[in-house]
Amino acid sequence: MEKLSGKQARYLRGLGHHLKPVVMVGKDEINEAVIEATSEALAAHELIKVKLQEGCLSDRNEVAAQLSAATQSRVAQIMGNTILLYRQGNEPTIVLP
Repeated sequence: MEKLSGKQARYLRGLGHHLKPVVMVGKDEINEAVIEATSEALAAHELIKVKLQEGCLSDRNEVAAQLSAATQSRVAQIMGNTILLYRQGNEPTIVLP
């Protein structure tokens, strides 16, 4: 899956600014349940925030890479302990520039 262009990433960051995290990654790190929850949330919303909790010992860039690979999504932003993921839906509601 190709990376987002700078323009696309900026656009998605703007859309994602007000979103609340819908998936939490804790001490269990990345497991099937987290991948499934992330995939379902992406199917429903296209753009989601994933929050890394204090118990998560993995590097945030590693977690973002693993989740995006497992869910065929793209990382729009990594800021602090929050990851913004995007995956185009079957009936897209977000049109990338």
